[in-house]
Amino acid sequence: MSRNDNEHYQIAEAVPADTEQILEKFDRESIVRAPSSKYLRYFISCFAIFYSLFHLWTTYNPMPELLYRATHVSVGIALVFLIYPAYRSQRRDQVAWYDWILVILSFVSLGYLFNEYNAIATVRGGMANDMDIAMSIMTIILVMEAARRVMGMILPVLAAIFLAYPFLSDMSFMPRILQTRPFDLGDIFGHLYITTEGLYSSAVGASVSFIFLFILFGAFLNKSGMGQLFNDLALALAGHKQGGPAKVAVVASGFMGSINGSAVGNVVGTGVFTIPMMKKVGYSKNFAGAVEASASVGGQILPPIMGASAFIMAETTGISYGTIAMAALFPALLYYLGVIAQVHFRAGKDNLKGIPKADLPRVKEVLKERGHLLLPIFALVYFLGNNVPIAFAAFYTIGIAIVVSQFRKATRMSIRNILEALEDGARQSLSVMAACAVIGIVIGVLSLTSAATELIGSITGTGEGMLLVTLLLTMIASMVLGMGLPSIPAYIITATIAAPALANIGIPTIVAHLFVFYFGLFANITPPVALASFAGAGIAGGDPMKTGWQSLKLSVAGFIVPFMFVYNPAMLMIDTTGLAMNATEFPMPPLFDMISITITSIIGIIALSAAVEGHFKGDLSIIGRIILAAGAFMLVIPETMTDIIGSVIVLAIVIINVKKLPLKFINKVSTI
Repeated sequence: MSRNDNEHYQIAEAVPADTEQILEKFDRESIVRAPSSKYLRYFISCFAIFYSLFHLWTTYNPMPELLYRATHVSVGIALVFLIYPAYRSQRRDQVAWYDWILVILSFVSLGYLFNEYNAIATVRGGMANDMDIAMSIMTIILVMEAARRVMGMILPVLAAIFLAYPFLSDMSFMPRILQTRPFDLGDIFGHLYITTEGLYSSAVGASVSFIFLFILFGAFLNKSGMGQLFNDLALALAGHKQGGPAKVAVVASGFMGSINGSAVGNVVGTGVFTIPMMKKVGYSKNFAGAVEASASVGGQILPPIMGASAFIMAETTGISYGTIAMAALFPALLYYLGVIAQVHFRAGKDNLKGIPKADLPRVKEVLKERGHLLLPIFALVYFLGNNVPIAFAAFYTIGIAIVVSQFRKATRMSIRNILEALEDGARQSLSVMAACAVIGIVIGVLSLTSAATELIGSITGTGEGMLLVTLLLTMIASMVLGMGLPSIPAYIITATIAAPALANIGIPTIVAHLFVFYFGLFANITPPVALASFAGAGIAGGDPMKTGWQSLKLSVAGFIVPFMFVYNPAMLMIDTTGLAMNATEFPMPPLFDMISITITSIIGIIALSAAVEGHFKGDLSIIGRIILAAGAFMLVIPETMTDIIGSVIVLAIVIINVKKLPLKFINKVSTI
């Protein structure tokens, strides 16, 4: 057995036996059927493979937009009813009779649109008839039930609240700012069903056009062994360092989180290996679970893929993918620097060592065995950097991933592996599909009524022109809207409701969207609805709420960085001076500004991490921690004077409280 294999064996011994139950407890998406009939299993597998092949085929064979999006949704929710039970205690070895009825109704809805498409597009002019209304109501119920099965109640309840609004918006008891003209059934349900502004909105358009393909791309990478590459590479690079296992968790989870886009799934997928390692070297249960949760959530702000959210942002804002990826890079690295710094200082404080080098793989061996699996990611960055359409770039890289996997026996994908990847990709896409369809209800209601304008006005009006107050209100709104949601639907909702509030006060579009994206994501680690933290606590055997608060503490940089780049967009490597608020092309900022913001931000984040943990080459007193934190905040404020003051404070704390230089000088003088 090789060193690498031996280490995996040692780690596996500590993996909790009830991992599947932990995942099911905190991730509704993991509760799936396991049919006892092999024919039913084959049928579902073939159905899922067909779903993936449909998306690959339509990349080069486009359909009318409404039918394209409707096929994506209707076939997807039919697959949901076959795979996901209606409730946790339902038998999972068979498909209930009523689920077969729901499957049929899903195809009835799709068939109706195909049959009536020409009349809808050319004759009726968007006006709904009675049959359209009936089909719309049925489809909305099907979509909301599918979303409930995959994601739980949060998003369907939110959609139901929005759906109720146009029925009540002309009532006298409604607040004056929310009162509108009356809407009839045709207005509401026709808008949601026979246009591309409701169920089949731009959110579903993004899902069918490229999100699905990137999820499929991730499934192919995982099938070829990309997860093991990231784990082994992280072990080789950081496993032997002070507190090494926690640094391994941060690096590996960051890489995987950028690709798979699921915070909870990533916590469980990598946490079953990293959390036992962290506990083994002495990290507490709550801290180990929090490290994994914080690192997994952060992967979705990390280029190049950002859990596919970068591509949706490009589609939504009209800003090129390359600009968004470049803008997101430095803030994401600062976030991870903050997490790693806290991990490092905690290890120093508790004298926690790394894993002996003899028990770890070597970088050269890892890259020799699996390094070629990085080629598809490099190819993806190349395609997108050269303005290859996003869907085509995803299509090409899937093919490259299959070819590259053949380079080594350990990664070689067989026909069976390819079919399994097609099935896995379809299954993994269902939560995003259902979420985007349900979000379409929200988007449809907002576009039909004036609710979006009023919500935006409420946020900016409450701030009364004060930027910091508006930012804080938008932060709270984004975190509330993002509670319990995966990164993609969380971003779509916050981009629809919260981002325009910032744009309304003159903040550039790219800055506003990145700001709400951050806080929509961090709802996953912020109590009381901190699903990623709770999943980490479940694996570690810790207390869910304590793990959630520890995750919040570890992610403190992530709560500061968005405010930093709002006040100084140079952190995003863009210069917004003199540009229109909705600009899509940005010049680079002056070199001095980039160097200055880089140095002061790095020092500030490290100093803040030391203050939070109370350690930097030695324990810090309470007063020292408070002063150091003040200096750190001075450094992250984009002003020359605050940078100077902050630098002096941080340097003074390092000299006086850590290096003990004055004491050494006095001792030296006394010996003369």
